[in-house]
Amino acid sequence: MKLIAINGSPRKNKNTATLIKHALDGATSAGAETELIHLYDLNFKGCISCSACKTLGSASYGKCAYKDELSPVLDKIKEADSLIIASPIYFSSASGETISFLERLIYPEVAYTKPFSAVNGFKKKCGLIFTMNLSSHEVLKASGAEMNIASIKGRTDLVWGDTEYLLSMNTYQFDDYSKVLYEYTSVEEKEESRLKQFPEDCKKAFELGKRLCQTNGKNK
Repeated sequence: MKLIAINGSPRKNKNTATLIKHALDGATSAGAETELIHLYDLNFKGCISCSACKTLGSASYGKCAYKDELSPVLDKIKEADSLIIASPIYFSSASGETISFLERLIYPEVAYTKPFSAVNGFKKKCGLIFTMNLSSHEVLKASGAEMNIASIKGRTDLVWGDTEYLLSMNTYQFDDYSKVLYEYTSVEEKEESRLKQFPEDCKKAFELGKRLCQTNGKNK
């Protein structure tokens, strides 16, 4: 059992990365081999609209033909049993690097049938983790982020089957709030969330990683 985790955050030791670590620990506890890939370490582009992945009969049908530093990552994901994609929410959606990655990963797998279908039709256990400054589900919905998250999940559901997801809300955004203008919530509320809610989210991430690497309740 092999699980690939994708960190769509530019930071390697903050909220998103911490939840990924716990998810990987969960996967390891289930006996899986794991690998963590930081998107911001790679030099790559989003979809360039070359249409090679949609050209019937071509060697690239159903896969991204563009070659850059993301290409070997896409190959690894294709061979992996499980996948975790994690990103902070920026401007009500996943980070720009994550969106570019998803374009290259998922678009080639979607066939323009009516309704849409998966080109390759293979199942993969997939989990999504999103961290955000948004303080409640009401704010999440009002911001448009709920719709964007649902859109990402809808596409991973289509390609690989039902996707699990974890939302970690009201995360601690700055190391020192006294140095920034911040009137959205009180710093005390942020601190309380960091001390009480975030540890619970870490436990949920561990269990997510563990579930993604189990089959019928038993490890492979």
